Amino acid sequence: MSKAKAKAKQVKGKMKETAGSATDNKRMEAEGSAEQMGGKAEEMTSKTAEKMKKR
Repeated sequence: MSKAKAKAKQVKGKMKETAGSATDNKRMEAEGSAEQMGGKAEEMTSKTAEKMKKR
């Protein structure tokens, strides 16, 4: 996954988390948080892959 897609996933997760918080929906809030974490992990994986290609 590209860094841009990973960042988009993080933004989507943040929006979902915020919406869940605003509506007091704990499940949506947790899903958003998990989606953000997944996006961060994918971003790190992408960065690592780019570094490996340079070597």
